[in-house]
Order: sequence, then C-alpha cells, then structure tokens
Amino acid sequence: MSIQGDFVIKRTTTLSEYYLLYKPFQVLSQFTSTDNKLCLKDIVDVAKDVYPVGRLDYDSEGLLFLTNDTKMNHQLLHPSFEHKRTYWVQVEGNITIEATKQLAKGVSINVNGIKYQSQPAVLSLLEPNVAVPERNPPIRFRKNIPTSWAQIELTEGKNRQVRKMFAAVNFPVLRLIRSQIGSFTIKDMQPSDLISLSHQEVQEGFFR
Repeated sequence: MSIQGDFVIKRTTTLSEYYLLYKPFQVLSQFTSTDNKLCLKDIVDVAKDVYPVGRLDYDSEGLLFLTNDTKMNHQLLHPSFEHKRTYWVQVEGNITIEATKQLAKGVSINVNGIKYQSQPAVLSLLEPNVAVPERNPPIRFRKNIPTSWAQIELTEGKNRQVRKMFAAVNFPVLRLIRSQIGSFTIKDMQPSDLISLSHQEVQEGFFR
C-alpha cells in the first residue's frame, strides 16, 4: 500500500488456485446443497471464489477441475476447445464388441428433447476386476446378471451423455467414473482427495 497526496492506493494480488478433486458418488458438483444432498462444501475447504469447471452428475464419480481463474474457466468451457474426457463404465451384462463398435461410431441420443448423434469415441474393454475404490453404497447386485467394464474417451460432454450412449446399445450403466480429463488421471487418488496444481501444470495438462 502507498500514499500519494490525500489518496490511499491499495495494491492487492489475487492468486489463481487450481485443484483436481476426486468427486465421490452422490455429491453435487456445486458448493450449495439442494434437496439436502451433499455438495462440494461438505468434502473440500477452498477459497469462496473457487468453483468447478464443468460438472459431474450427482450419481457419477471421478475427476473435477476447480479454479478461481476466470480466464482459464472461459478457455476450458468455450465450444471451440475440446479436451479429452475418459470414463470407466460398469454396465449390466457382458458388453459386446458389436456394442463398442456402435458406440465408437456414434449413436443417437436425446439431448433436451432433440435427437443428437454423438461424435466418434474411442472404446475399449476393461478387465473384469478393474481396480477402483469401493463405492458407498455399492451397486445393486443381481445373482444371475453379470456386469462388465468398458472405457470410453470423448471430447464432448452433453447432459448425461455417457449413460444415454450405453443405454442406446442396451447396456444400462451401473457405475460411472471419470478417470481422466486432459492428461490428468485419478491414478493413486481416492474419493474426496483434493490435489493442488500449479499454473504450469494446468497449462501442460490441458493445452499441450
């Protein structure tokens, strides 16, 4: 702070903050609660001007990026910017190669009452015992119906898109985990883990 004549000039610097959060199941991707549901303020303690960029559904899990950098927020959400999002999907039944081929080419889903053709995606099958944290509560168990896991990589994010895509090929989603955004992954993270990132790490993770 300096004084010039009768005026006091205050110099303040707001440092940008960047975080990766492993959002647990049944937590809203916002800092205010609705319908008495858990929200982000119940699991993390960050500055009041820090908010998530994008979202995950209440019943989905995995990576969220949080920041108070408004320029970065705009860059990541602008339609011209397409960053990779990877999901691990547990479905009801043994997913078929044919279904993964259909999903990879794109399927018709409903987005806000309008038919939408999903863009081409990258699909692969995962091992049945894929290593993921236990979910609380766990998925419903049906003795005579197996489950299987697939990985899907998208560069778009329509409302509940992954669930709608798998439903379109008759494999209802039981569990959905966003495992990667940009080059950031949930490796070695557990639900509610919060990792602080530098500006350089964010630039390298999203823009290189």
